[in-house]
Amino acid sequence: MKTIGLIGGISWESTALYYQLMNRKVKELMGGHHSCQCLLFSVEFNEVLQLQHQDNWDQIGEQMVEAAKRLERGGADLLVVCSNTMHKVAGQIEKGISLPLVHIADVTAAEIKKQGLSRVGLLGTKFTMEQDFLKDRLRQMHGIETLVPGKTERETVHRIIYEELANGTIREGSRHAYLEIIGQLAAQGAEGIILGCTEIGLLISQEHTLTILFDTARIHAEKAVELALTDETVGY
Repeated sequence: MKTIGLIGGISWESTALYYQLMNRKVKELMGGHHSCQCLLFSVEFNEVLQLQHQDNWDQIGEQMVEAAKRLERGGADLLVVCSNTMHKVAGQIEKGISLPLVHIADVTAAEIKKQGLSRVGLLGTKFTMEQDFLKDRLRQMHGIETLVPGKTERETVHRIIYEELANGTIREGSRHAYLEIIGQLAAQGAEGIILGCTEIGLLISQEHTLTILFDTARIHAEKAVELALTDETVGY
């Protein structure tokens, strides 16, 4: 089994979910008392949060590269960044290390293609919804078009992530608000919805809607395990 290196803490709520998902996937595939062989470097989220809202992505990138280097020195064989938003600096991370990075957009795109879809809605932080680092990769590398909510709805999605989900707070009213936004995107032609923040799966799951959901945390964690248990190389 290869060792998975995890950059987590963004937030620790979703990082804990990654750990559960990966160990459950190993048990599913291998049975018995098998568990995931992994290393975790958990960053101090408040520092990252302040840098995000200062638009200081260069310094965030430097922090992520240093975290990745620590995991590489620790013996990790592949790297997983447990956050959609942090993939804004994925290129900087890849240049700073020799480990293969399991990119969250690529593994999600593979699942979307399995469903035969090419036009999906995207929920996430404002950085993810409004900037192009995931949307462009999905379009240019995978031929997948993304739709995002309107400005007011984006503010709602973002606020709930940072004020509630990142703190482990789950509110029925927030779930209802997300489901309304999902319905709006579906009405605009979205064939499915990317839960493009690793915390959103704490609030919304497939049981809540008939619209096909792509939970990036689950897809990412489970694909990392598959790569760790096979000779398959990172790349899609």
